[in-house]
Amino acid sequence: MTDHLSNGEKLVGINDAQLCVETFGNPANPAILLIDGATASMLWWEAELCEQIARGGRFVIRYDNRDTGRSTSYPPGRPGYTYTDLAGDALGILDALNVESAHVVCRSMSGGIGLIIGVDQPDRVESLTFVSTSTGEDGLPPSSDELTSDMPAEPDLSDPRAAVDFVVASAKACSGGSPYFDETATRALVERDVARTRDVAATLVNHYMMSFEGSSRDFGSIKAPTLVVHGDHDPVCPLPHGHALRDAIPGAALLTLEGAGHDLPKPLWDVFVPALLQHTAGGRP
Repeated sequence: MTDHLSNGEKLVGINDAQLCVETFGNPANPAILLIDGATASMLWWEAELCEQIARGGRFVIRYDNRDTGRSTSYPPGRPGYTYTDLAGDALGILDALNVESAHVVCRSMSGGIGLIIGVDQPDRVESLTFVSTSTGEDGLPPSSDELTSDMPAEPDLSDPRAAVDFVVASAKACSGGSPYFDETATRALVERDVARTRDVAATLVNHYMMSFEGSSRDFGSIKAPTLVVHGDHDPVCPLPHGHALRDAIPGAALLTLEGAGHDLPKPLWDVFVPALLQHTAGGRP
């Protein structure tokens, strides 16, 4: 096995679901578990990004949440799981890989998964990193007007090409006008994603329709070292959401990605990856 290359995808039985998991690097290294947000399969943690992190001496884990990619899919509009179940899936993947504890990196909607794990299972969490997420507290600025106006109309999901066009246009809107948005690379990623997804219609609706019970835990109860990463162009959760998250978690640090929207554009990986490696160099105090 080469220390920085993929170890291959595999389907793993976790709780009542089959989840597709891929790892990068040496399992003897400190583990980083990457959890993505609503509608996003593991492909949105790009393989090249995972390899860069693994080259820093980390064992990188990415996976398809339920209703994304190759993992178990449910009928559109009827997700057979809750937010707490998704948190249980993350821990189940660590169990399946014989990882006692990991550095957990959560993006967007999955910030609540990191919150649940960090508060309920602190011994499983060496550190937390929240990317493009929010406390959800009252008084924070709403999503930008431009995001609403730029979001495309819902497509005919029976047409894979229309689904690809919709996701690409949505990603562009969520980039917030970032100068780093690469439509060609995004389209190539989305085409791969749609081709390997069990049910695109379920992917695009079910995460928004599940029960979010369990997500009301207090960010102030997190004990793990925490890094907050937020783009200053984010139109979904504007930058004050990142400030609020940093302020809510004792000792948390904030990394502002200049020019990033609700994403991690490749030109900023040279900023993000060293910060993540430094943050994950230690563990729980």
